[in-house]
Amino acid sequence: MKIVKEALAGTLESSDLLVKVSPASGAELEIVISSEVMQQFGAQIDHVVRDTLNRLEVTAGLIVVEDKGALDCAIRARVQTAVMRGAEVQQINWSALS
Repeated sequence: MKIVKEALAGTLESSDLLVKVSPASGAELEIVISSEVMQQFGAQIDHVVRDTLNRLEVTAGLIVVEDKGALDCAIRARVQTAVMRGAEVQQINWSALS
């Protein structure tokens, strides 16, 4: 899936996260994560974000995650939503979202 425009999903409320996606100038995937619980759960947050992007076949773009202590399911949902908005997806591939 190719990100063609900037898009957002989520909020900065407690137990949620804000995900921003934007097109890449090159063919690289750059992920920037900031979290209040980075020390304890940073590796898990990074794993969930990368796994979700891999399932959606996103190979390029800038992904910025501002986490406020969200659960894995919320992280996955926000990343999926931001990517689909950024890719201007008209038909959802439900199997890629499970």
